[in-house]
Amino acid sequence: MSEPLPAYPVASATAATITLADGQELTDGMASWWCAIHGYNVAELNEAAAAQLEKMSHVMFGGLTHEPAVELGKRLVDISPQGLNRVFLADSGSVSVEVAMKMAVQYQQARAKRGRTKFLTFRGGYHGDTTGPMSVCDPEGGMHSLFNGFLPVHRFFRKPPPGFTAPMEEAYLEELRMFFADYAHTAAAFICEPVVQGAGGMYFYNPDYLSVLKSLCEEHGLLLIFDEIATGFGRTGKLFAAGHAGLTPDILCLGKALTGGYLTLAATLCTDQVAEVIGRSQAKVLMHGPTFMANPLACAIACASIDLLLRSNWAERITLLSKHLALHLRPAAQLPLVKDVRVLGGIGVIETHRPVRVAEIQAFFVAQGVWIRPFGRLIYLMPPYVVTEAEVEKLCSVMVAACGRVEFFAGEK
Repeated sequence: MSEPLPAYPVASATAATITLADGQELTDGMASWWCAIHGYNVAELNEAAAAQLEKMSHVMFGGLTHEPAVELGKRLVDISPQGLNRVFLADSGSVSVEVAMKMAVQYQQARAKRGRTKFLTFRGGYHGDTTGPMSVCDPEGGMHSLFNGFLPVHRFFRKPPPGFTAPMEEAYLEELRMFFADYAHTAAAFICEPVVQGAGGMYFYNPDYLSVLKSLCEEHGLLLIFDEIATGFGRTGKLFAAGHAGLTPDILCLGKALTGGYLTLAATLCTDQVAEVIGRSQAKVLMHGPTFMANPLACAIACASIDLLLRSNWAERITLLSKHLALHLRPAAQLPLVKDVRVLGGIGVIETHRPVRVAEIQAFFVAQGVWIRPFGRLIYLMPPYVVTEAEVEKLCSVMVAACGRVEFFAGEK
C-alpha cells in the first residue's frame, strides 16, 4: 500500500476502447477483469438502466419481490446446465461462492452428516477474496500464509494435468480416487473452476476430468460446486464451461459478466434436490440474506445483458476471437522468455519463464495504446466480445513485442 503501482485516470469508455483523462485511447484487452463482455457504454444496457431507475433502484428482497429478479431467475434457469432450477441472487462473485459453501454445509446437516464441514478442491484455484472462498483458493498462491489460524483448513489435490485436449492420465485418476477415499467422509462438497483456472494461473485442463469428479462426488455423497464466475456467459466457447463436459453440477456460481460489467451482481444456482433437502433442515431456509441481494437495478441490466448476448451470435464471435488470438499470439512461442502460448475460446495466454515487472510492462502497454494487466508469469487477454480483428492483432502484437524485452521480466530463467 505504501508503494502502489501507477494508476491511469480514465475519462470514458466505449466499445473496446478506454479513453484516459489526457485523451489517450487504449484498446482494452481485459474487459475490466473479464466482466464487460459487450464492451462499454452499450446502448441496450444504458436503456435498461435508465428504464429501471424510473421505477426503483433498490428495494429489500426479504418479504418483497420484483419483476427484474423474477425475470432474471427465469433466464438463468433457461440457459444454465439442465436441472439447475433454483436461484439465489447475491451481490458479488465472492458472495456467490460463500453462498454455495453454506448451501453445501446446510445440505449435509439436513442429511444428518454434521461432520461434513470441509471442502475438497484443486490446487491452483481461485474463488474470491472473502473468507470462505479464500480458504479454498490455492494454499500457496491464495494468501493462506498471511492468514494462518484464521482461515478454515480444507483439503487440496493437485490440479489436473495441463491441456484442454490432452488425454486423461490414468495414474492421476487413481490418485484422485485415493484422495476421495481418504478425505470425502469429512467433506460437504468438491469445489472447482471447470476447465479453466482463472486468476490462479489461466490454466486449461481436459473437461473429461469433470465427469470423473462428478462420479466420485456421487459415490461418496459430496456435492459438486462449479465456480463459473470467470468462465460463464460464453468465455470458453460454451455458454458455460460445464458444457464442455456435458454435465450439471449440484451448485453453480456465476458473476462478473452477469450484468455485462455494469453493476455488481452474482447468482448461485442449485438443483431441486439440494434446495429441497435444505428446506427439510432445522433452519428450513438457506441462512444467507445480504442487503443488496437481487438489487432490481442490477437485475434489470442483467436481463438486458443476457438478452443481448443470446441475440448477438456470441458463439461465432468467440470462435473468430479464438482463431484470431491463436494466429496473432503464435509468434511469441519462438521467444526465449516464453514458456507457453495457449488459447481457449476468448482467452489468450502467454506464460513466461520469469515473473513480469508489472509497473514497467504496464507503462509500455499504455504507451503502445493497449490496456493489458499481467500478473505473475502470465500476460493474457480476455477482451470484450465486440473487439475487432484489428484490435486483437494490435493487442497481441504488443504482447509479443513485450515478451522480447528482457527488462520487463524479473529474476533468472
